[in-house]
Amino acid sequence: MTGHVGKVKQPERIAVVGAGIGGLCTAARLAKAGHLVTIFESSDRTGGKCRTEWIGRYAFDTGPSLLTLPAVYRDFFQRTGDVMGRVLEIEEVNPSFDYRFHDGKSVKFSNLSRKKTLAAISESLGEEAALEWDELMRQAEAMWDVSRGPFVESELKSPLSLLKRPRLMRDLKTIAPWKSLRGLGIRNPYLAKIMDRYATYSGSDPRVAPAVLSTIAFVEEAFGAWHVKGGVGTLSEKITDRCEKLGVTIRLNTYVDEITTKSGAVTGVVVQGHHEEFDRVVANADAQFVYSNLMAPTNKVVKIRKQLAKSEPSLAGFSLLLGLKPSTAEPLAHHTILFPENYDLEFESIFTSKTPVEKPTIYICAPRDPLMVKDAGHEAWFVLVNAPRHDPYEGGFDWSDAEFNQRYAHSIINQIEAAGIAVRERLEVLEIRTPLDLQESVHAPGGSIYGSSSNGARSAFSRAKNRSPIKGLYLVGGSAHPGGGLPLVGLSAEIVANAILD
Repeated sequence: MTGHVGKVKQPERIAVVGAGIGGLCTAARLAKAGHLVTIFESSDRTGGKCRTEWIGRYAFDTGPSLLTLPAVYRDFFQRTGDVMGRVLEIEEVNPSFDYRFHDGKSVKFSNLSRKKTLAAISESLGEEAALEWDELMRQAEAMWDVSRGPFVESELKSPLSLLKRPRLMRDLKTIAPWKSLRGLGIRNPYLAKIMDRYATYSGSDPRVAPAVLSTIAFVEEAFGAWHVKGGVGTLSEKITDRCEKLGVTIRLNTYVDEITTKSGAVTGVVVQGHHEEFDRVVANADAQFVYSNLMAPTNKVVKIRKQLAKSEPSLAGFSLLLGLKPSTAEPLAHHTILFPENYDLEFESIFTSKTPVEKPTIYICAPRDPLMVKDAGHEAWFVLVNAPRHDPYEGGFDWSDAEFNQRYAHSIINQIEAAGIAVRERLEVLEIRTPLDLQESVHAPGGSIYGSSSNGARSAFSRAKNRSPIKGLYLVGGSAHPGGGLPLVGLSAEIVANAILD
């Protein structure tokens, strides 16, 4: 312990199950306030999905590959006794995205400048398209202003809690919860593809995901796209350091068998056959996994299981880690998106037939970060395509066929080559990560990247609540409110810590 003197009058023993970003941030905030916090992590490292992995002489961000809303983490470090700029170096990614289309058209979005983005759209897609994007961003900004308080930065208790808001009717008109992303009626087909992609940011289907997801495009533009020097996994390392300095006990390779309760309240956890008593438990694992695998089926738990079963799991991802030798070609932008001719076939494949997409949208993250390669001029690319979950028993896809995975990986490389980007002649490392790999490494059921999807108007309410109906149990992370992705998971930790400290 660091001899840290906290503010709480009666320090409690608090267990955190899982050392993902949400669990780590909650633990640090609670320890700073004076509670006695123990984190249990089943793997041999902290960070959950947020990790930078070295393979040979190359480092890859195998989880989040971008930081948006850095203020969430600036606030975290400040409130736990440090300054983010002292421990982490972040740099803006410019252009933020290079969007390339099947017919050779392309448009680069400028970081932190709508003016420059609109000029690029106008040049590539015409003035009318630029006017349409500007209108969409104004609408998205209005939605963000209305939704950030009640939906994103606060505990979402029930639809009733929102009905008490004095500006309800005006807010509802702005957010338009009955409208899907597709319901925005974007006229320009290229802009429509770009906007569809924001649904997949939360693992959702743009044909049914709510229009309010367009706020992600506004947030990205207004607050910027950032790269963490050395890889985004550095963020989880520095948050782990904060936890240790504040006296949090972190037990790696330690699997929690059960979260125990008595008379509807948490009593502790069972770890490797031994019961350990705790006043409260914060679960930083997939919500369905927590209620189905870690808790005895009491009436309350069964009721929650049924509620969570109504939410549709998010899509998964199939990724390639490519270590490339130097090239004389023009380097790629940090983020390049290759769109297919027919984007709808992607959603048909994933959500309807539950099969790998033949011609997927391909996301290439090619950081120009000397800290992520051992040799100058070499590059470490993370390539991701949306994929159906691993679900061989419920009519989904079975990702355990290594031969198929190899063939699929090479078909993706062929499609990158067909877009005029040379890969094969430079290839030194090729590693494949399937939804099954993600399921096994971080207990994400089916390899769902973001917990539950945002498919449908009520999706926000079908997520797991941060404050469980089981007294003393809290849920944090991507499968709980307010959702997946680094900014929302950081906010989730703040909401849970405040719920306990209040």
